[in-house]
Amino acid sequence: MTVFDKSIAGRRGFVPEPCDVPDVSLASIVGEENMRKTPAALPELGEVDVVRHYTALAKKNFGVDTGFYPLGSCTMKYNPKIHEQLAALPGFLTAHPFAPDEMNKGCLRLMAELREMLSAICGMEAFSLQPAAGAHGELTGLMCIAAYFEKLGQTRRKIILIPDSAHGTNPASAAQAGFTVRSVPSGSDGLVDPATLKKAVEAAGDDLAGLMLTNPNTLGLFERHIMEIAEIIHGAGGLLYYDGANLNAIMGITSPGAMGFDVVHLNLHKTFAAPHGGGGPGAGPVGANKTLAPFLPGGGQDSIGRVRAYHGSFGVLVRAYCYIRSLGADGLREASGNAVLNANWLLSRLRGTIDAPYSEPCMHEFVLSAAALKEETSVSAMDIAKGLIDKGFHPPTVYFPTIVPESMMIEPTETESPETLGAFVSAMLDLAETARKNPEALHNAPVTTPVGRLDATAAARKPVITWSI
Repeated sequence: MTVFDKSIAGRRGFVPEPCDVPDVSLASIVGEENMRKTPAALPELGEVDVVRHYTALAKKNFGVDTGFYPLGSCTMKYNPKIHEQLAALPGFLTAHPFAPDEMNKGCLRLMAELREMLSAICGMEAFSLQPAAGAHGELTGLMCIAAYFEKLGQTRRKIILIPDSAHGTNPASAAQAGFTVRSVPSGSDGLVDPATLKKAVEAAGDDLAGLMLTNPNTLGLFERHIMEIAEIIHGAGGLLYYDGANLNAIMGITSPGAMGFDVVHLNLHKTFAAPHGGGGPGAGPVGANKTLAPFLPGGGQDSIGRVRAYHGSFGVLVRAYCYIRSLGADGLREASGNAVLNANWLLSRLRGTIDAPYSEPCMHEFVLSAAALKEETSVSAMDIAKGLIDKGFHPPTVYFPTIVPESMMIEPTETESPETLGAFVSAMLDLAETARKNPEALHNAPVTTPVGRLDATAAARKPVITWSI
């Protein structure tokens, strides 16, 4: 039942005192033609009814505070509540970007120190905090690459190479930035093969702009040929872009700069424990080496210019700053080590029950394939995912990466306890057994939720995003 269904004509939750400020005609500001002809059909309820309605909806929601959320490639880890409290301090919460600098010195210092810390973590020369989220960071970094080649007079360099296992935002961002995308097929081991890459580079010729790469890659595997890959790209005059979505596996252990990358974006709302999901908020700072730093937003006369108003998602920046300061260098390294440990422990327990297409140890996440299970039992990766909901777990990412059939991408993160991971293993093993004994039970999952299985295809292709009476 929606809040509109509960509406009762004339019911009010709050009636304000008469306003002593003179009325201003909105029509005189926006134009009479832009005004509604009839009043908006808003629900009419008492305050307690509104509170109870939304509280009941909140109880039906699933979040990292209520259970295990192993959403691969998204790093849905627990967010320390102390960081939420610090971000809510009045000096941060009420800061206004139009206020004089002398009134915002604390905020400006925080951002300056955060840029320095991110540069140190990533091995970059400088960072811009403006981009709003990951894909926006990708676009910003690619715009810097384009500006660099334009200054060199090499505007024909318009080809960006991207592995077939990459995040879907990579080719979209490259195309948005005006580049032509060419896919590089992964090897049988799930990695970029230097010989295959060389052929792609030779085919691109003088039109090569660079390579976008995630390391560890989207399969959760470390690209062990990374130094050779960097040499191939740089030797052809191209640049190397680092998708920082998977930085959670390498903090304090290595860095994009050490691997030869020229530019990197980070998802602060993933790696550095800020709120994630529900459409925001996000933050996607971009770092660059000495070659590309002058082209960053705020980088000087070669800058690509501002990519977002004001100073980015400041509240997310505060949380990331607090996270880094509270853990320190040793703590960040330990977090990465625990993330890799948790993922490999899960993989070792599940391998054999559900196929693991790659034999190498994983990094912070791994991919399973339910293809053989589906052929044997008719139970798909989606059925397993829906079955996990009945057992109290959020499903992992399914059907991505697309190069693995019936893929399930699992990322436990460093914040989960052995007991939680053990319970997840037991649930997965139980679902695999159910698939072989009673597959129909999983075809109908979930059955314990307020709403049963939804038509995901229709929801994606024909979304209903407005309310109409």
